[in-house]
Amino acid sequence: MISGGGTGGHIFPAIAIANAVREREATAEFLFVGAEGKMEMDKVPAAGYRIVGLPIRGFQRGSIVKNLALPWRLLRSMLKARALVREFKPHVAVGVGGYASGPLLAAAQRMGVPTIIQEQNSYPGRTNMHLAQRAHRICVAYAGMERFFPKDKILLTGNPVRSEVVRLAGKRPRSMEHFGLAEGRPVLFITGGSLGARGINRGVEAALPMWKEAGIQVIWQTGTPYLKQAQEAVERLGYDGCKVHEFVNKMDLAYAVADLVVARAGAISVSELCLVQKPAILVPLPTAAEDHQTHNARALTDRGAAVLLRDADTVEKLGGLVTGMIRDEEALARLRLAIAGMGTPQAAEAIAAEVIRAARP
Repeated sequence: MISGGGTGGHIFPAIAIANAVREREATAEFLFVGAEGKMEMDKVPAAGYRIVGLPIRGFQRGSIVKNLALPWRLLRSMLKARALVREFKPHVAVGVGGYASGPLLAAAQRMGVPTIIQEQNSYPGRTNMHLAQRAHRICVAYAGMERFFPKDKILLTGNPVRSEVVRLAGKRPRSMEHFGLAEGRPVLFITGGSLGARGINRGVEAALPMWKEAGIQVIWQTGTPYLKQAQEAVERLGYDGCKVHEFVNKMDLAYAVADLVVARAGAISVSELCLVQKPAILVPLPTAAEDHQTHNARALTDRGAAVLLRDADTVEKLGGLVTGMIRDEEALARLRLAIAGMGTPQAAEAIAAEVIRAARP
């Protein structure tokens, strides 16, 4: 059983782990457990796996009414998780983070099923720190995690990413055609993750006139809520070099043409940037639990491998920062050199090996 989801940053690593297990064990059976109504309920079946949803929800900031049902949802989720474990009889349960991960792993642990936690961030959430005490193994992406977890259970594997996303060799010509870009002008790729990023989008909109004048080509992934506003802003300017996308399905093609990337500092985004070795401006989500995105970003920025920009400063500073960096070949080269070697390839395979080991005590 594999549990978790809510964002692509949890879903795609889970699928990568399942794919890696299947490559080694062709007859393995899988059951994913997600949260009802979240994107994993579509993305996981599209990848060829069965998924069941729990009625779990996260805390809704600024809405007392919406949070009244949370205890009842948690109880129902725990009972359903226990029933799923009893019915499926897994040899091992893996949690990758997200709302559904906690109830499922807690139920599995109480029923004697070996559990593996895949902690993606440099600063873990409280649920994983609690579950770690009874976990079989904790696969982490950053060194120094013994501050949070039992040292003898930690395995440094890196974060699993989709292999096709980080294979860029030979893809530039097709990428230029795919996005409708022209050679000879710098390309900026902006991604706020699978759900979009309001702070980044506001900064981009403010910067569009400056970038148009500078001749910068832009691939702008907005997410659903900001799509119409972004399209209207680009149309008003007549900015033909700015390509607006609700969601970028071909991340490999975007990375292949990008001279500079602006992104949130989610664990998987950071891991992908390390593997593709792209210069980046990281804008951590300020409301992330335990401010884990800032911790993720600083794992790079403290080593000169990326540039950190506060979400609150995007409107004022993003435009000038990008314009100054994207044509500074020496600065971009320093960032590429610093980020090289920070990625961990074959992470999914390392975690898959641990999953199989736990399933065969």
